Amino acid sequence: MSLLDGFFHKRSVIALLDPLTISVAGRTVTITLRHHDRARRMTLRMDRRPDSAVITLPRRVGRTEALRFAEKSVDWIAGQLECQPASTAIAHGAEVLFRGNPHTVISTGTTRGLVIHDQENAALFVPGAPSHVKRRLVDWLKAQARRELVTACTHYAGRMGVAYTAISIRDQKSRWGSCAASGALSFSWRLILAPDYVLDYVAAHEVAHLCEMNHSPRFWRLVLTHCPHTKRAKAWLKQHGRELHRVG
Repeated sequence: MSLLDGFFHKRSVIALLDPLTISVAGRTVTITLRHHDRARRMTLRMDRRPDSAVITLPRRVGRTEALRFAEKSVDWIAGQLECQPASTAIAHGAEVLFRGNPHTVISTGTTRGLVIHDQENAALFVPGAPSHVKRRLVDWLKAQARRELVTACTHYAGRMGVAYTAISIRDQKSRWGSCAASGALSFSWRLILAPDYVLDYVAAHEVAHLCEMNHSPRFWRLVLTHCPHTKRAKAWLKQHGRELHRVG
């Protein structure tokens, strides 16, 4: 089950169409098209992925109408693109978030060794050639995300009296986490870039779906009972979520 109203899929039936591409201010924008059973009109929002947007369509509206709608919205899309945070390349000297705090990436140039987190100096020392910095650091970040999410999910599963079957870490583009009917939980590795309480909230949210596979009042009471910083975490993701997807 999905997370966060503006960033995650609902349980309602959603059908995907082949995406559109349009030119906006010299940039190619990919627009994902979704038919939604509950949609009464076409709506447009920017996606968290760079140069991407999403149009939600009523069931009987097709690609031609969607294209016209997108072309009429070019000025709005251009304005949104200007407001998007710049992409952050993972390379020597770059500044990236880790646990919500900016850290400088430093390539050590050594052939062996592990990534070292220097908390005092807010630095991440990455071994290997500079060309391998991105791969090595992302692999390390994924491992850190898995460790923290397993700890958080195990904690909340015990508190809520449920059990998950598996945890996977992915580079998900449209959601921070998900819960399958099988009890398998999946999370975005980019949560490790966010503050601790944000990762903790997403873990609580998805574990709660093992009890309630919906976003009913009962579900939210469960989340808020066990995770009092829910509102704070949701507000952070709403404000900074796009920044996490610009890293790398």
